Amino acid sequence: MDQDIEPIVIAVTGLNAIDSPGPGVAVIRALRDGLPKNIRIIGLAYETLEPGIYLHDVVDKTYQIPYPSAGSDALLARLKYIHQQEKINVIIPNFDAELHNFIKVSPALKALGIQTFLPTQQQLDARDKINLFQFTAMHGLMAPMDKIIYSADELYGCAEIMGYPLVVKGKFYDAIIANTFEQAQKAFFKLTAKWGFPIIVQQFIAGTEINIAVLGDGKGNATSIIPMRKLYITDKGKAWAGITLEDESLINIATTFVKATKWKGGCELEIMRTADGRAFFMEINPRFPAWIYLTAGAGQNQPAALVKMAMGEAIQPYTDYAVGKMFIRYAWDHITDVTEFQQISGLGEL
Repeated sequence: MDQDIEPIVIAVTGLNAIDSPGPGVAVIRALRDGLPKNIRIIGLAYETLEPGIYLHDVVDKTYQIPYPSAGSDALLARLKYIHQQEKINVIIPNFDAELHNFIKVSPALKALGIQTFLPTQQQLDARDKINLFQFTAMHGLMAPMDKIIYSADELYGCAEIMGYPLVVKGKFYDAIIANTFEQAQKAFFKLTAKWGFPIIVQQFIAGTEINIAVLGDGKGNATSIIPMRKLYITDKGKAWAGITLEDESLINIATTFVKATKWKGGCELEIMRTADGRAFFMEINPRFPAWIYLTAGAGQNQPAALVKMAMGEAIQPYTDYAVGKMFIRYAWDHITDVTEFQQISGLGEL
């Protein structure tokens, strides 16, 4: 790519960087490492205090976009306005809850010249938490027993079948381990208040937590697979440190998933490996994980590869990566001025 040509303009969501961070900042760091220097990064934010908005060496300009609950028409209207200002080439959404709307508007975006690289709605639905057990069984994979519930009273039946502890999960995010009915009930009400119905109650599986970052080409081939073992986990279950692994069985599991689904785009497979070596799918997240910058550090820059594929470039599947590469997440205080906060709050742009 020639440095003299027009910049590649890439819009990215997920700019929050709290203790349960969005993937956006990590995606952007990988893009800046793996693409020509003349890229321009447009942040798409929901909240005015998402830290990525104010990191001007990371994000060139930020625009607020409507919450997913506003629907696809509102999203498309806002993206049309932003495109008029910025001439976007590629959009990378990074939140589960927004993907339905982005998938729905992707044909209209393509007509405007904006590329995406997303799974189909059918692919998105097939790997949903509420379908996970049936999906894995269909493809010769394993997942914990689960039950979809709409009432706290159904927790009694879940405990009779699965025993304690139970894992109580929200529709989009969050998982709480409950050792008693009272804890499970509290988790039920907390998660329904935050994410709505249904609630997923899952059998607890003890083992080693492993995450796999995967990039699929939409034709059944995995362009990149990077397995990572969590070294430090927050109280929300998020990886705060991790290390790349050399394990052919994990590569095979991810390859089977991509072949079965013909997955298009990035995703994260959350695996629990038991002491006897069995691998259970805990979740399949349909976007890049927050630790995705590790793929760039390990030699398979998945966000950069996704942009190239979205723009029509043929990318050969990666075969090698650096084993023993670690990431350690950290926090620091970024100083900005209240005028910037006022501008994004009042005008929806910064």
